[in-house]
Amino acid sequence: MAIPFFVLAVILEIVLARMGRANARYETRDTAVSLAMGLGSSIAGTLVGGVIFAASLWVYQHRIFTIPITAVWVWVVLFFAEDLTYYAFHRLSHERRFWWASHVNHHTSTHYNLSTALRQTWTGGVAGTWLLWLPLSFLGFPPAMVAIQKGISLVYQFWIHTEAIKRMPAWFEVVFNTPSHHRVHHARNPRYLDANYAGVLIIWDRMFGTFIPETDEEPCRYGTVKNLTSFNLLTNVFHEWIGIGRDLWASRSPREALGYLFGPPGWSPDGSRETSHTLKAKWRARIEREPAGEAGEILPSPLVGEGTAPEPRLISRS
Repeated sequence: MAIPFFVLAVILEIVLARMGRANARYETRDTAVSLAMGLGSSIAGTLVGGVIFAASLWVYQHRIFTIPITAVWVWVVLFFAEDLTYYAFHRLSHERRFWWASHVNHHTSTHYNLSTALRQTWTGGVAGTWLLWLPLSFLGFPPAMVAIQKGISLVYQFWIHTEAIKRMPAWFEVVFNTPSHHRVHHARNPRYLDANYAGVLIIWDRMFGTFIPETDEEPCRYGTVKNLTSFNLLTNVFHEWIGIGRDLWASRSPREALGYLFGPPGWSPDGSRETSHTLKAKWRARIEREPAGEAGEILPSPLVGEGTAPEPRLISRS
């Protein structure tokens, strides 16, 4: 039901950017990939949706409590519980390579605009991240109720994919996920890596130590640590799965295979590749010895993809 609104909002942002009324950058091929990935994600979700809902119903039949869904407090509790579940899912999807392979395509764009929000996974059902929501039904929240709340969270997160909004009121920035917070999440600067996993509420990042504020001194640069050179749709969707397959084929022991599968993105048995942890450590070391303003440089890393992104042709810029 929200898809027509999403498309209209993208068109409006492009128009406002062309008129010089909004800060928004679009590139034709990049936007086309985002829209195609959004469509493919909807189709993939439909194909596995029945299995997921059936599993949720089975778990619900063995629930611990019977929760009255008409009570207002139940929806309030579910809002917080589902949002915390999303935080756990999102953090897992960045910190462990198997689930990163499913999530990385959301981060392959070097632009940050409303179309980026539509750049969604095709392989999330296969990766099994939906299992994280089953405990909610086990506790007694009906699967349909959980699905509604997940939908509300997804719709909320659409509008935060924009550079047109610089900051929200201070009280809002403290509690809720905002465009500023989510720009940090999409940034590839070492300063900003692996931060701000929030869905609706930024309080979880503040509580669990993963919150990093956006600074005016270091603008966000978007994409993955090592950007793809291709706008090919299938490359954007499956490149990290292919990378995992190659690494598993070259593995020399079960330990190596497990590391390539479930270690952090960039893990290697000899440490020759770089993870976000090592990149951030190098960045911290550099800012301690270099003048201000030079430490924000992106360090090369084989975390994702090969080469550097081509210089895009913008169709709108303000």
